[in-house]
Amino acid sequence: MSFSPAWLALREPADHAARSVSLLDALRHRFAGRDRISVVDLGCGAGSNLRGTFAALPGIQSWRLVDYDPALLAAARQRLAAWADTATEDGECLVLRKDGREISVAFHQADLTGDLDQVLPAGTDLVTAAALFDLVSPAWIDGFVAVLARRRLPLYTVLTYDGTEHWDPPHPADAAMLAAFHAHQGSDKGFGPAAGPQATAVMARAFAAAGYAVTRAASPWELGPAFADLARELVTGFAGAVRETGRVDAATIDAWLAARRAGVTCHVGHEDLFAIPR
Repeated sequence: MSFSPAWLALREPADHAARSVSLLDALRHRFAGRDRISVVDLGCGAGSNLRGTFAALPGIQSWRLVDYDPALLAAARQRLAAWADTATEDGECLVLRKDGREISVAFHQADLTGDLDQVLPAGTDLVTAAALFDLVSPAWIDGFVAVLARRRLPLYTVLTYDGTEHWDPPHPADAAMLAAFHAHQGSDKGFGPAAGPQATAVMARAFAAAGYAVTRAASPWELGPAFADLARELVTGFAGAVRETGRVDAATIDAWLAARRAGVTCHVGHEDLFAIPR
């Protein structure tokens, strides 16, 4: 499953605003005193997670950005180069300087349904991801945790959908629309039936069973007037997903969508998670 660069660019400011400050501080504390770190970012999209995380990490950083979609990897390279204070090419890598940090970025196309050990090179210090785990299956999560546990690797992940949505003003179809959307969330996105809103709980149990210390924190989108464009795209995608389920009649979906496009504020729940081997 892939997303358009335009959608990822639209959501990036809301994603960065939503991140849990307490978990970012925990990440900073975990690697305090080190001068360098090697990070693998799974399902990297256009590189937003690097841009949202780098300031909490040591001054010399090596990132491996992994995605199935080569167009998103190309978008990540372009956007990171534009975002950095300076950017130079070093073979296939991009070397960035940003706010006093040196960041070397490698780009790796891979199918995450395959052998995960192949995308985690020797010397990896941290695995990270954003808005990924609600799309994969509980079985995939169990296998992923087992791979990390064998190598005693920590995971820092953000913006996993938790199933809560509150719209203002309310609409009579909100409950039916949300139930249908959750059914769509549980469909197979290429990794088996998706964990959807249960993903963070599934991960937390698996990591705890593997002997990790697990910390969770809320990271909701709060979409007011400043995020009106994102909210409009969100309701359009939401309605499209509901249509695919056949659980809500077309007239109800159309009425809900027309009301939501006229203007809305909304709360969309996410969770961040930091899992550290004891």
